[in-house]
Amino acid sequence: MATDPIVVSAAIIRDATGRILLVRKRGTSRYMMPGGKPESGETPLDTVVREIDEEVGIVLDPGSLTPWGRIETAAANEADTVLLADVFDCGTVDGDGSHVRVAAEIDELRWHDVTDDDRDDLAPLFVDHVLPVLRRHTGGSS
Repeated sequence: MATDPIVVSAAIIRDATGRILLVRKRGTSRYMMPGGKPESGETPLDTVVREIDEEVGIVLDPGSLTPWGRIETAAANEADTVLLADVFDCGTVDGDGSHVRVAAEIDELRWHDVTDDDRDDLAPLFVDHVLPVLRRHTGGSS
């Protein structure tokens, strides 16, 4: 039996070398772009700004974000569930990214080089939809 889709906002955040910030939420095994579910009355943009501050301590300027649109894919940690993700390109963090912190429901973070071979611990949204586009724009493999 199919469940209702999960709706989230997700952020593409780069460090100075072009690596992408990925997080692993508590109790899960897959790394994904930071973000989360909207609270009542929030727009996707409101959601991504709030979630990124709560999860990794980055304060985003809403006017500087570039929307990629809504992407439909398989949910990373819920079997037989569709994910509807409003994805935003949030640009590059200041400095080397060392100020980015683990908070809220996040257990781990890492910076992923877009030229790295695919790993089996990455979320479908990132592997199937975001990573191929990033690789095309950086000249990495696909």
